[in-house]
Amino acid sequence: MKLCSLLFGFFLVAGAGLAKPHVLFISIDDMNDYISPLDNHPGIKTPNFDRLAKRSVTFANAHCAAPACHPSRVAVMTGVHPVKSGIYRNMFGAHGPRWRHESAMLENAVVLSQHFRNHGYRALGGGKIFHTLQWTPGDSQNDPEAWDDYRGDPNDPISADWPRPKLVSDMDAGLTKGRPLGGHSSSQLFGAAPLPQPEESYGDHLVTDWAIEQMKQPGDKPLFLAVGLFRPHIPWEVSKRWFDLYPLDEVQLPKHLQDDIADAHSHGRQGWHKWVTDNNQWKKFMQGYLASISYVDHQLGRLLDALDASPMKDNTVIVLWSDHGFHIGEKQNWEKFALWDQTTRVPFFVHAPGVSRDGASTRQPTTLTDIYPTLCELAGLPVPELCTGVSLVPQLKNPNAPRDRMALTAFQFWNEKTPSLAVADSRYRFIRYGDGFEELYDLEKDPHEFKNLIADPRLAKVKIRLANALPKKVTPIQKIPQDSPFHSGRKRN
Repeated sequence: MKLCSLLFGFFLVAGAGLAKPHVLFISIDDMNDYISPLDNHPGIKTPNFDRLAKRSVTFANAHCAAPACHPSRVAVMTGVHPVKSGIYRNMFGAHGPRWRHESAMLENAVVLSQHFRNHGYRALGGGKIFHTLQWTPGDSQNDPEAWDDYRGDPNDPISADWPRPKLVSDMDAGLTKGRPLGGHSSSQLFGAAPLPQPEESYGDHLVTDWAIEQMKQPGDKPLFLAVGLFRPHIPWEVSKRWFDLYPLDEVQLPKHLQDDIADAHSHGRQGWHKWVTDNNQWKKFMQGYLASISYVDHQLGRLLDALDASPMKDNTVIVLWSDHGFHIGEKQNWEKFALWDQTTRVPFFVHAPGVSRDGASTRQPTTLTDIYPTLCELAGLPVPELCTGVSLVPQLKNPNAPRDRMALTAFQFWNEKTPSLAVADSRYRFIRYGDGFEELYDLEKDPHEFKNLIADPRLAKVKIRLANALPKKVTPIQKIPQDSPFHSGRKRN
């Protein structure tokens, strides 16, 4: 905010009369750290993430506010952390911004895009920004009032966009019963298969097409353009050319230990892992996940190409983030819903013309709730009082600039009565679960968190320091408000 007058000098576009930067706001669903600028999983092919990393600051120690789609996205778009809002888990059956009634604190929260609208921006959105799923038509937590325009139906933005392959039943395929999320041929949502339909018909391609058209003619106002890409969310179904990048006999599984949760908290999904390993599906699913990552990398490349060819080229802040990390069998876990680094660490990149030290990377701890105040400072906008994050502009200018706060992630497990909390500094990670169990990891020496060091006396001071960073008071988990006008169980006009 105080840098407003200085930043305006960086963002002036000759002849355009715009004193504020455009914002290209890219959200990617369920993407973990396998990409080449981060952990660089063996064989991964993500050239456009490398390209983005060269023109932005890579926040290599960025973490979601909650390891689930709904709470993470609400936290980013309102700037309010779950420990304040009480929204820790996915809550289905919404048609509109029911989160305003799920949490009393959020009833009057100003959505990030709306905040930019209120200060002279044209706000456009497409794809998955708030929580919705490919297979849940009409179940969305988007706020239509936060946008000048949205691609398609803002409360059903992606369900019609994704084809399915012709699937073989598990019985006919020789697989055992018990596939997670259903085993019938019509509901293999936890699975991987090439799509035979033309790639131009897939949801993320269509959303990218739409975004490209918006960039060609941004208009006479600065543009806030939100692009929500759904892959690599399950089902891992993209065209064959992306599967062909990863021949099955060359696919490498993630580093793992057979008994890795012996000294760790149970995540409750060991049954998923058993079905995968019993049926020899691990490499196949890894292949599908990697193929989906490369597919989305291609869409990112299309967005960057379009930006570079547009009138917005020299005057656009780029922010790319994923809503949470993702497990592909690490610690016998699949998907998210845990508090380890693999679950909470996310791809996060920021390019700010004339401000960011592009090509640099930082391990300073970051929480995705820092996005809201960062964009406000870059655009010279006030930061709403509800925002719990802190601007990252100091790290954009100097990636080594220290932060005096840790990354904070929260989640409430289904069999526990209080939220679990995790904090990370630039080296260590500490987790305190709702049942009192604790874990401590040295990510410098043990990046895969194989050994829980909570009982190591040499790290007693480290434990105390990180434990003291946990919030002393957190808001209890909230329930689905059955009387909300945005609850899909109610009749709607």
